[in-house]
Order: sequence, then structure tokens, then C-alpha cells
Amino acid sequence: MNSKARRTTATSLFIGLATAFTLAVVLVEPARASGGVTWFALIPGLNTIWPHTVGATLVSVLLVLFAWAAGRQLESARGRGTALVPDENLSLRNAAELLVGAVHSMTEGVLGKSGKQYASLFGTFFIFILMANLLGLVPGFTPPTENFNITFALGIASFLGFNAIGIRRQGLVNYAKHFVGPVWWLAVLMVPLELIDNMVRPASLALRLAGNMTGDHLVLSIFTDLTKFVIPVAFYFLGAFVSLVQAFVFTLLSIIYVSLAVGHADEH
Repeated sequence: MNSKARRTTATSLFIGLATAFTLAVVLVEPARASGGVTWFALIPGLNTIWPHTVGATLVSVLLVLFAWAAGRQLESARGRGTALVPDENLSLRNAAELLVGAVHSMTEGVLGKSGKQYASLFGTFFIFILMANLLGLVPGFTPPTENFNITFALGIASFLGFNAIGIRRQGLVNYAKHFVGPVWWLAVLMVPLELIDNMVRPASLALRLAGNMTGDHLVLSIFTDLTKFVIPVAFYFLGAFVSLVQAFVFTLLSIIYVSLAVGHADEH
């Protein structure tokens, strides 16, 4: 296929996608915003399942396919001896390497070189939340992360993760000592405060993420309903920015919690 044919194909594909997107905004999004139809509701069998559950499952499947395809491209590059050379065009492999590099930089910035071993946990948080947030920008879909059940499950995963890492690094006894405080006679005061501080973290993470995504999606739905063309585009860019920021905040806080959990290992 020559360059002229490729340009024609790309232009036709863009026009088709833009047309489908516009029709979805005009016809589907207002109904979805008012509690009506979503794409999930149109599929027999899925309309009986909670939308946030279906959405989270869809995001998980897409991420597995993304990881598999990016892995295949990386293996192919290794076979050619070009694994250290980025692809000329933006590929799934390049996108995965950018995401992994960003998470590694974020993790090492807080935890140092030892944080690299936990990058897979934080990367999972970041990519899943980002994809789930961005799903809400597609007309006819709702972001799974606007539902407290999904965000609380993520908060519980973070809670179990930083406690497990803290216990693994220090041992159960030494890890429990930091709840007592710097001096033993403050234990009566410090233990309840430390326990409350740790126990509310999952709810804090969940409420922050769910609240921000609900507000962002509500604003987008209102302006899409009021103005069908042009103006909603600005709010789609704003929604994409908010989606990125919220994924970053959740991941960064999880990294900080791990830092607090393992930081005491240097004190004992």
C-alpha cells in the first residue's frame, strides 16, 4: 500500500470514527446521563449485571490483551536484536514502555532503588485506574471508578499491599512496634491513633477517587446534554486530565503508604 492510499485509509477511518463518536454523543450520552441506556444495557445478559462490575471486567480484559500484545511485540524485537531501540511509530510496546518507565520513576522517587521490586503493584493500580477513568469519556459508558464498591476494593488492595510489604520487610513484631510510638509510655495514646490512621486509608482512597470521578463525569454529562457540539470537546480534554491526575494521586498515595510502612525498618 503506497503513502497516498495509507493517507486515504487513515482519513476515512478518522471520519468514520468521528461520525460514530458524534452520533453517540448526541443520541446515547444524554440518555445515559439521565440514567437511561448504556452500551452494556443493550447486550442481553449484561443488562442484568451492575454496570460498574461489567466495566471493571472490560477494563481488566483490555489490559490483559494490551499486556499480551505488547509482550509479543517486545519478544519480536528481541528476536531481531532491536529490543533496546524504540519502534519508529507509536506501538503498544512503546506505550507499555512509557507507562512502565513513568511508574518506575515515580516509585524510585519515593522509595529509592529498593522500590523497583514493587513497581508491578503500583503499575497495576495506575494503569487500571487510568483506563477505568478514561472509559467514562467514551459515550455510552460509565467509569467503573465512580462507584464506591470498585474504589473501595482498590483501597483494600492498597491497604493489604502496604501492610504485607511492611511485615515482609520488618517482620510482624518490629512492624507492630511502630504503632506504639517513639516511647513506650505513649502507647496508650499512639496505638489508637495509628490504628485509626491505617484503617481509614482504604476509605479515604476510595472516597477521593469515587467523588472526583463522579463530579467530573457529572459535569461532562451536563454540558454534553446542554451543548451538543464544540463546547463538550473542552470538557473531554478536562476529563482526560482529571482521569490522569486521579490515577496518579491514588498511585502516589499508595507508594507513600508503603514508604511509611518500610521506613521504620531503618529505625530498628
